[in-house]
Amino acid sequence: MAKNDTTKKPLFGNKRSHALNITKKKQKLNIKKTTVNGKKIKTTVREAKKGSK
Repeated sequence: MAKNDTTKKPLFGNKRSHALNITKKKQKLNIKKTTVNGKKIKTTVREAKKGSK
């Protein structure tokens, strides 16, 4: 099983406080282990929901 079987990447940006201080932030993916055709893969929850419909 690969690290991630999805093509999506984390979202990067800046966090701004009321005092306008800047710190880097990283929004991680919502990864879930799913089984497709008897094979376990790691996908995002959004992709897993699309695949189950």
